[in-house]
Amino acid sequence: MTLPTPSHPDIDFLSAREGYDRWAAIYDDEDNPLVALEEPAVAALLGEVAGLTVADIGCGTGRHALRLAAGGAHVTAVDFSEEMLGRARAKLGAGAVTFVCHDVQQPLPLATAGFDRVVCGLVLEHIADLAAFFGELRRICRPAGFLVVSAMHPALMLRGITARFTDPVSGRETRPRSHAHQISDFVMAAVRAQLSIDHMSEHAVHAALAARMERARKYLDWPMLVVLRLRPVGPRA
Repeated sequence: MTLPTPSHPDIDFLSAREGYDRWAAIYDDEDNPLVALEEPAVAALLGEVAGLTVADIGCGTGRHALRLAAGGAHVTAVDFSEEMLGRARAKLGAGAVTFVCHDVQQPLPLATAGFDRVVCGLVLEHIADLAAFFGELRRICRPAGFLVVSAMHPALMLRGITARFTDPVSGRETRPRSHAHQISDFVMAAVRAQLSIDHMSEHAVHAALAARMERARKYLDWPMLVVLRLRPVGPRA
């Protein structure tokens, strides 16, 4: 379900691209409990990547791409925000990653069956057509490969929470455009894209994370994250 563009005197609601262009300046400096939960979960599901080709779709400032490249993977990382990509390219080890500026809601400029692994971290909230998007992820994945996809848990939207940050220039709360998907939407998009689910887990803020990260405390025991591992099945559409 696409959320209507809301109105609130104290919040700026922007397109996803403009929102992330603004967020880039502080994205890596924030204590983000969702990212803290997500990164180890994704790393565990991807496993050893040395020598593999990996596509990072919606790479942002390169948090997955750079770690995977350091682990010996041949990484192509795609994002629509030039500001986020600029931050990624400026980091140590970025020379080992091929960065591509492209709107991931459009057909990806990547080869069919070109990648052993496909990772997509915390992007689904900003995708209107999940079935088409999952179809593109499947298209670029090799038949023997797999995808790891993470998403903000739909339960957060029940609390009125979407991706958001405080703009360092305006000082105002700012929210990039989001879509209110359910877990069933993720599952059905995978099924329609001929992807089997061999792992799906839900993750909540635990006491250890709440103890070390102040922003996490108000979410203690509340589901924040969904992670899926998907494998191509059947003939390619």
